Amino acid sequence: MSAGKPRRTRPTLRSVLGRGHLSVALLAVGLAGISLTLLGVLALRVYANHNLHLIARSINYTVEAAVVFDDSPAANEALALIASTEEVAEAKVFNHDGELLAHWQRQDDGMFGRLEAHVASALLDEPIRLPILHQQQQVGQTELVGQGRSLLLFLLSGLGGILFCTALSAFVALHLSRRLLGDIVRPLRGLASVAHAARRERSFDRRVPEAPIAELNELGNDFNALLDELEVWQGHLQSENATLAHQASHDSLTGLPNRAFFEGRLNRCLRNAAQQQDHLALLFLDSDHFKQINDSLGHAVGDEVLISVAERIRQQLREHDLVARLGGDEFAVLLTPLHTREDAERIAEKIIASMRQAIQLDSGGHLTTSLSVGIAYYPDDGSTPASLLNAADAAMYQAKRKRRGQWHAAQTQAPAAEIKNRS
Repeated sequence: MSAGKPRRTRPTLRSVLGRGHLSVALLAVGLAGISLTLLGVLALRVYANHNLHLIARSINYTVEAAVVFDDSPAANEALALIASTEEVAEAKVFNHDGELLAHWQRQDDGMFGRLEAHVASALLDEPIRLPILHQQQQVGQTELVGQGRSLLLFLLSGLGGILFCTALSAFVALHLSRRLLGDIVRPLRGLASVAHAARRERSFDRRVPEAPIAELNELGNDFNALLDELEVWQGHLQSENATLAHQASHDSLTGLPNRAFFEGRLNRCLRNAAQQQDHLALLFLDSDHFKQINDSLGHAVGDEVLISVAERIRQQLREHDLVARLGGDEFAVLLTPLHTREDAERIAEKIIASMRQAIQLDSGGHLTTSLSVGIAYYPDDGSTPASLLNAADAAMYQAKRKRRGQWHAAQTQAPAAEIKNRS
């Protein structure tokens, strides 16, 4: 899809089902209402025409004498008496010569009356004409025009019924679509939500809830089974990744962080210390006479010594301090935060003292070794990882030259009073 082309919005399943129910319901009600109204109009038309013939016969019987004697007032009176009580819009009585003898017309009721006239002319027959007979001879003629009031009222009531049924059907259709939403759309929406979380957030622990419809429930169960497999696979992959990450950043023999891990932590701590104007100390440790142990007793014993040394160093540190094996018999300790120089010196003395106890070997023998420790302080002895490590390394060699198994601070150190106690 090109960047400039707008994305087409797709309708939701709920809207499609709702429109479908509503369209079918309205179409059915509309067709039924129109059909019933047409049938009713046809039936009422037949009834109205038949009724007009009956009215015409009644008028003929009433005005017969007036027509015979050519009495116009009597004919008008008789005509008005009957036509005013029936659904007649206009009535005329003609004599034997075809001359108008009597005439009656209903008064126009405005727009409603004109509407009745239009309905009558559209649905009723042409004016009803019946001969007036006297002794089996035609003496005149009656002409009637029907009134469309009943037809109009029926059409209006039919239209009202259609509208009411349409509104009722729309309400029922909406109710059914909501019920269908609960049975179909809600389970599908739940499945889509779980699938979205699994794809975007890798949340394989979520599950699709049960659905009332068998096919949807089976689909949810299959999807949950797939999530079970993905969750196991993800756990296995995370475990392998964690193992690989640990192996990449830790020493395989002692389990301590390796040089790369230590230098990364040291770099971050130096940045934080520079921002917050804190102090820290770096201890560089080297095992004394380790080469002689390896050469005389073998590498297996050397490994036992390194493991014991690493464990003893770790036991002397504080919670946030870090010890790492830099390689061979060299270790480094990062002390942060550092409140006073005395804290670093005290930890160095504890580490040195811990080595005075003999190391018990797996073979049953034991041996004693020692550590030489160099101490460098930030920022007095260095402001970068390399400069601080070099200063601590040089201080460690100074300790070895003076007396093995002791600690020595870097030569660039400032007076202890320059470091304020930090509580």
